[in-house]
Amino acid sequence: MSPRIVGHRGASATHPENTLAAFTAAAEAGADGIELDVRRTQDEVLVVHHDAHLADGRQIGDTQADDLPDSIPTLADVMMVAGDMWVNIEIKNSPDDPDYDATHGISIAVAGLILAFDAEARVLVSSFDMAGVLRIRETDPAIRLGWLCYGQVSPASLIERASGHNLAAIHPHDPLVDQAFVTKAQAAGLEVNVWTVDDPDRLRQLASFGVDALITNDPAAARTALEAAS
Repeated sequence: MSPRIVGHRGASATHPENTLAAFTAAAEAGADGIELDVRRTQDEVLVVHHDAHLADGRQIGDTQADDLPDSIPTLADVMMVAGDMWVNIEIKNSPDDPDYDATHGISIAVAGLILAFDAEARVLVSSFDMAGVLRIRETDPAIRLGWLCYGQVSPASLIERASGHNLAAIHPHDPLVDQAFVTKAQAAGLEVNVWTVDDPDRLRQLASFGVDALITNDPAAARTALEAAS
């Protein structure tokens, strides 16, 4: 079975990342899903943006939603555009972020929005911050969860931590992944969703390992690469 192709911040190779245009383009390119980053504004609106700051230096957490550039969509906007697509919502709330919220209120808000859209079956919430991921479970145990990981760390320890918290998935940075990683993670009951992969040969190699999803900036090219291997 072919892995799911997921547009990283939409079709970000050809469109501005984390915009409605990028997410629409990913769907048109044949992506099975989209990945996006979510932050919360000063007035507690969930918006889709990677960095804590805007290009002009303003911090999103200190800015009202109506004062953001029109190109930044709300999470609700994206959920409407996504339709029936699979959506990976990455919560941006790490301890080293300038807008870090130790109460993880953003996690509670994200869970509430997923419930409002009745989208539990097609959404997976992930973060580098395990505490934020687990706060989702406290709010709604039905929402599927994944943990983002990278760096020079023992793959076995990463898999052990994710499976120890009974997560649905592990999201490793591409260089961490080999056949042994995939086999061990899946044996522990984890989906393996790899980020961020654009090289055609590497896409095909990861598919041969049996990964569950490939998170890519160019879903159209990824689809072509996998079809060429079939």
